[in-house]
Amino acid sequence: MGNKAVTFGEIMLRLNPEGYLRFLQANTYEATFGGGEANVAVSLANYGVGVSFVTKLPKHEIGQAAVNELRRYGVDTSDIVRGGDRVGIYFAEKGASQRPSKVIYDRAYSAISLAKRDEFDWDKIFDGAKWFHFTGITPALGGELPEICLDAVKAAHAKGVTVSCDLNYRKKLWTRAEARECMSKIVPYVDVCISNEEDAKDVFGIEAENTDIDSGKLNHEGYISVARQLHERFGCSHVAITLRSSISANDNDWAGMLYTGDNAYFSKQYHMHIVDRVGGGDSFGGGLIYSLMNGYEPQKAIDFAVAASCLKHSIEHDFNLCSVAEVESLAGGNASGRVQR
Repeated sequence: MGNKAVTFGEIMLRLNPEGYLRFLQANTYEATFGGGEANVAVSLANYGVGVSFVTKLPKHEIGQAAVNELRRYGVDTSDIVRGGDRVGIYFAEKGASQRPSKVIYDRAYSAISLAKRDEFDWDKIFDGAKWFHFTGITPALGGELPEICLDAVKAAHAKGVTVSCDLNYRKKLWTRAEARECMSKIVPYVDVCISNEEDAKDVFGIEAENTDIDSGKLNHEGYISVARQLHERFGCSHVAITLRSSISANDNDWAGMLYTGDNAYFSKQYHMHIVDRVGGGDSFGGGLIYSLMNGYEPQKAIDFAVAASCLKHSIEHDFNLCSVAEVESLAGGNASGRVQR
């Protein structure tokens, strides 16, 4: 087994108005690329991990632009299937103060959503791989993707590849019942389950006790109980939960917990002033995967993941463009934001 990571999902064209303009005001849009598993792949590449991103993209220039963007950051694109007509699109409007951010998807009939099981040779894709990551967004895209994801986790499991999944429930893509039926078949093959307080409830009906996410109050014992239930129901060796308290669209408190079946490890809490929160959870996943791939102790692993994600909230667009040294500096307590000279 090598030291390569593989991620699988949809990369989309992201269109956002400049600054804090609303959709209804915008005459021009910035065009970038992003998507859960692609964001994780770029994080890992920035940390020096060999990482391959798997998807299906059209052969035309917009599909090629997405491939080029991944290559720019050192992601291996050799296992991307080419075909289909559409690159999925999402529009992102940045919130401010009490106005929340808003996302509108235009991704129906995208190339990956119409992909076929026989287009992916998972045995070959996982050659030399140590880690496989995907999110609950990928099977939610429908078509054959629930079966393709199940094929992938079974193949990874058979080859001894560690599997991580961010539950990432998206109500605009499928119902809670559909998510529960599908993910209940997939998660037994998952070693590292990443969730937040809402996803565990939406997908599996697992709730943190004495916690109200809208009031911003967090209850540590409640999260330990959520993680324990995921661990006991599905056998995940690690359960990571992100803890976000939203004060406004611009200001959030951010922390995380890693549960190992024996103990729960909590990071410190960061008070963040947000530049762009899209991709925040993915940057947490990327940091956690990097730290666990490198054998970090659980406390150090959750500290690294939360610090990585905290930094991402200060970066425009989807990708977390931070180095290991920058993350370790913040995790080690250098949080002043003073100029580095």
